[in-house]
Amino acid sequence: MEENFILFENVKKIYRSGEVEVPALHDVSFSVAKGEICVIVGESGAGKTTLLNILGGMDTLSEGTVTVDGAVVSSFRKRELTRYRRTDVGFVFQFYNLIPNLTALENVEIAAKLSKNALDAGTVLAQVGLADRAGNFPAQLSGGEQQRVAIARALAKNPKLLLCDEPTGALDYRTGKAILKLLQDTCRKSGMTVIIITHNKALCAMADRVVRVRSGTVESVTVNETVTPVEQIEW
Repeated sequence: MEENFILFENVKKIYRSGEVEVPALHDVSFSVAKGEICVIVGESGAGKTTLLNILGGMDTLSEGTVTVDGAVVSSFRKRELTRYRRTDVGFVFQFYNLIPNLTALENVEIAAKLSKNALDAGTVLAQVGLADRAGNFPAQLSGGEQQRVAIARALAKNPKLLLCDEPTGALDYRTGKAILKLLQDTCRKSGMTVIIITHNKALCAMADRVVRVRSGTVESVTVNETVTPVEQIEW
C-alpha cells in the first residue's frame, strides 16, 4: 500500500479581500494511503471544505505542498488543474448538482465523456442500484436516488480519488446510511481512495484514517485498527 498517496505538507491558505487577510488553513500536514477511506471531521468553519477544495484542484494554496500519486498538484498551472479535475478526481457534493433536463443515465454519461479511462455509464448506474431508473429525470428521483446518480457520475470517470463533501447532509438517517455503505463498499471493491468530510463524529468509525480539523489546522490523525461496517454505526 502506498502510504503517501496523498500528502499535505505545511499547507497554508489565506483569502484576501482588499487589504484584509482571512486565514483559512495553517500548518496543515497529513498523509493518506492509497485505497483508504479517510474521514476529515471538524465543526463548521474549521477549514474542512477549503482543504477538500485544494485537494480537488478547485482552490489554490498560499504556502506548502500537496502531492497526489507522486504529482505535485499544488504546482499545477491552470490547464494542468483542469486535466487533474477531469481525469483524476470524482466529486460528490451535499447537493447533488445533477443536470435537471438530462436522465440519470445521461447525467452519468456526460461525466464519463470527460475521462479517457471512463467506465460504462450503464454498468456503473447498475452498480449503485439504479439500472431500472436510468431513464428517469432528477425530479422523478428521491434524494437518495439522486445522490446515487451523483456517486455513479463520479465513479464513471474512473478517478484515482473520490472526494465527498458532506454526502449525506441533505438525506434522512436511513438513506444517509445506505449512501455511506455504498461508498464504503465501493472503496473496498475498487481500491479507490475515498475522502469524506463531515461534522458527524460517528462516521469516524467507518474510516481507515481520521483527520480531525480544528481552527484551520490538523488537530490529530488517527489510523483505525478496526473499521466498523456502516450498518453497525448509530448516530
